[in-house]
Amino acid sequence: MSELNGNEKYVYLDGSLSAAASRPERINTGDLILYGSVCVVLFYDDFISEYSYTPIGKIDDPDGLAAALGDGSVTVAFTTD
Repeated sequence: MSELNGNEKYVYLDGSLSAAASRPERINTGDLILYGSVCVVLFYDDFISEYSYTPIGKIDDPDGLAAALGDGSVTVAFTTD
């Protein structure tokens, strides 16, 4: 995932996913969203947003997420319990 804006990591998918975008107004640390239908974004800082996203998940315990992701590009693997 690539760095953007000092608050998110993103990756473009090879194919599109179904989207049902809405404007959440507030983004929280650990939110995992779909921007458009081909861009997955993981937020590691809280902020106010005017963009529309499709929520697809959330990290249950985001403490330390920013430090774990660092400043540059990272490889991220998602699993479910």
